[in-house]
Amino acid sequence: MKKGLLNKRFLAIFLVAISVFSIMTFYEFKKPVESSTKYEYYQGSKVLYWGTTGQDVKDVQWKLRNWKYYNGKVDGIYGADTYRAVRRFQSKNGLKVDGVVGLATARAMGLNFATASRGAAPATSTAGINRKDDVYLLARAIHGEARGEPYVGKVAVGAVILNRVRHPSFPNTVAGVIYQPLAFTAVADGQINLAPGKDSIKAARDALNGWDPTYGSIYYWNPATATSKWIWSRKVTLKIGKHWFGI
Repeated sequence: MKKGLLNKRFLAIFLVAISVFSIMTFYEFKKPVESSTKYEYYQGSKVLYWGTTGQDVKDVQWKLRNWKYYNGKVDGIYGADTYRAVRRFQSKNGLKVDGVVGLATARAMGLNFATASRGAAPATSTAGINRKDDVYLLARAIHGEARGEPYVGKVAVGAVILNRVRHPSFPNTVAGVIYQPLAFTAVADGQINLAPGKDSIKAARDALNGWDPTYGSIYYWNPATATSKWIWSRKVTLKIGKHWFGI
């Protein structure tokens, strides 16, 4: 009797284990692409964002214009008007409202972009992106990354972004640098989409006007929260607020 009871218990446990495994396997294969790692999301497929140019942007603009979300020119330049139209479309259609046309937003629009080569960010250009657009985008990045830092620290973050624009190892536009995959926490966690305060906008203008409190730094990090081991190999040039700056 005891042996039979043990066998029944073993069989019950085995069946429960099989059921749990089946549910987990089903879930793994049914997960949407958007739930993959941020690296795979940004590197494995083409993503359109503020500053991107080309035919794919025109396709997005045509769609948004036909649906009355966008009333600007269909010029293939992803500027402020296109960004705002994308956000309106995302909000109306229950999508993540980030102003970025990734896989989910493209599919909702009925678009299928060509896959970008792994390890390469979508090409960007400064053509058609005016200074006002750059000021606001830079201000949003500063607000997301340095909110709560002293004013000079805000300018310093903006200066690092601009130093990267001029550096051959980084994209050559403000938008390209900011949206480079995994470059900034504020992009990854959505804080880039918060409305910037007056100080952040002023800091963006000061940085664009040439003020660089970092003296050419192209990296910054908070030593209390940094998780990358590689960042500690950078040479520290100065410290402002909670951030360390380096090259």
